[in-house]
Amino acid sequence: MNFSLKYIYQQVVKLAAVGSLTALTLSHAFASDMPGKGISITPVFPGVAEERFRGEVAISALEALGYNVETPKETEYAGMMPALAAGEADFTVHLWDNLHDAFYQKAGGDGVLVKAGDVIPGVLQGYLIDKKTADQYDIQTLDDLKKPEIARLFDINGDGKADLTGCNVGWGCERVINHHLKAYELEATVTHHRGPYFSLMADTIARYQAGAPVLYYTWVPQWISGVLVEGQDVTWLEVPETDLPDGNNYVDTYFNGKNLGFPIDQVIAVMGKQFSDENIAATALLSRIQITAADESAQNLKMKNGENSIPDIKRHAREWIAANQDTFDGWLQHARSIAK
Repeated sequence: MNFSLKYIYQQVVKLAAVGSLTALTLSHAFASDMPGKGISITPVFPGVAEERFRGEVAISALEALGYNVETPKETEYAGMMPALAAGEADFTVHLWDNLHDAFYQKAGGDGVLVKAGDVIPGVLQGYLIDKKTADQYDIQTLDDLKKPEIARLFDINGDGKADLTGCNVGWGCERVINHHLKAYELEATVTHHRGPYFSLMADTIARYQAGAPVLYYTWVPQWISGVLVEGQDVTWLEVPETDLPDGNNYVDTYFNGKNLGFPIDQVIAVMGKQFSDENIAATALLSRIQITAADESAQNLKMKNGENSIPDIKRHAREWIAANQDTFDGWLQHARSIAK
């Protein structure tokens, strides 16, 4: 009887040990799958709805790792880096590596911030005019706008100067455009009209559709390239030579053999350094997130066609993830492997 009781006791102890080990293993596996569980993370985005899509994809990926993602803060581009440096927000997926470098460095640079990965490689920006006018008057470069008779073709308000649809005040492109007009001696013949950009571009598109010449700045990716198609409706203007505000004139500014005057750039993810150091899974994830310029432009065109609410953008992100599930799952797998 004593032997039997002893035997039963031993078996119970063994089963309890096995159960504890199993529970521990399951707990570890769960922790590995959800390394962000219990951790809140705050995004900071610009207030440009057309750039929200990539942020929603990033949010979905972070939530899949267990992070509690707070409502994104919104600010101007120049304000994102100070917010990350001060710990008021934790990440963004909206920094143009070259265009916004002055914002990055002014906030403390690599000492307080971490560039986590290239979210959209190969982004473009520059000046375009309608192809009809370009072909008719053989306009190929910004230098051509020095000629009063050419500048008057793009005059909207009757002052004899070309009217250039440009950037919002405070955007990085505003600084570059103003520098270009001075560097290329165009201030006497070209007026830079600044923000709100998409309202100005709506007027520009309406003028084009009415058959009038147009001159404007834009970037890719976004929906305008799907409405005014380069090579069909409009054409890039070359600059005489690379001349940038920071003097770094050795960067690549050429696309299809044309010098666009702006660096061929990439949109990158950035994190506050302290948060990045303490959250290796989030850093690993953001280092892998990548969306093509073509995909974001296609999503932006949906917004132009009326699907422009936040619920619409969130749905677009879910649809993109479903169409790219293997890629999305690969990001998560990488982050989980780093977190183990």
